[in-house]
Order: sequence, then C-alpha cells, then structure tokens
Amino acid sequence: LARFSLATPSALIVLTGPTIFISALMFGGLPGTLLDLALVNSFQLLTSAVLLDELDEKLREKFEISPKDTHLIRIRLEASAVIVTPDFSLAVIEDDPDDDRVLECAVAGKADYIVSGDRHLVKLGSYRGIPIMTARQFMDVVGTEG
Repeated sequence: LARFSLATPSALIVLTGPTIFISALMFGGLPGTLLDLALVNSFQLLTSAVLLDELDEKLREKFEISPKDTHLIRIRLEASAVIVTPDFSLAVIEDDPDDDRVLECAVAGKADYIVSGDRHLVKLGSYRGIPIMTARQFMDVVGTEG
C-alpha cells in the first residue's frame, strides 16, 4: 500500500459507489488501493444497506460470485464502514435513478467526498457541496506519498 497521509483522517468521510467496490474487488488497481486504505482506516468509509444490496446483486449476477463469498464481502464492508439509512428520496439523475441512492447516502451520512466510477455521478461534479470524483481524482486531491 502507498503511504496515505491526511491531516485529520477521522474527519474524512468517503462514500464510494458500487462501481468503485466492484472495480476494487474484481480488478484491483487504484480502486483496490482505495478500498485497502479504507479497510485499514486511513479514512472513514460510508455506505448504506441499499448500496450494499446493489453491490451484492451485481457481484452475483454479472461476475458469478457465490452467495457465500458475497456475504463475506458484505460482512467485511459493514464492519469497516459507517452504514447510514437515508430517510428521504432524491430524484436527481434522470438517466439512472439508481444513482440517486448514492446521493441519498452521501447527504444522509454527511460525506466529505463521493468517489465513483459511474459516469452519471462523475458528470454531476458535486451535489449539495459534496465533490464527486473518480478514484484517481480523489487520490490526487487528498494526497498519497510513495
């Protein structure tokens, strides 16, 4: 892992959308590094049951990951993340309403950043003052040292 330095890691709350989790788990690379850093508490990860359900479904259906393995992945993420339950609904992204669940989670959890590989979210740029960026942009903004 790269050394990751944050002035106040406990203050940094990052929501990663299901696309980042899938990329991290299936392909590694920068999303994998991001997930590894979250799992060692370099920053606080934020998600919701709805987003974890979506992740579970995509891993099983698109990548044929067994229910047992998806359950283990979910347990690990639940143990490492703050799980929020938004009590409101948003209708912001017309082209992909499922992406609104990411925004709901970010707002409910008071995320500092939304990290996503989803083109609809990244195109939005920010929502209610929460910057939306790719894994590369996030790492560039908050800083890594080799």
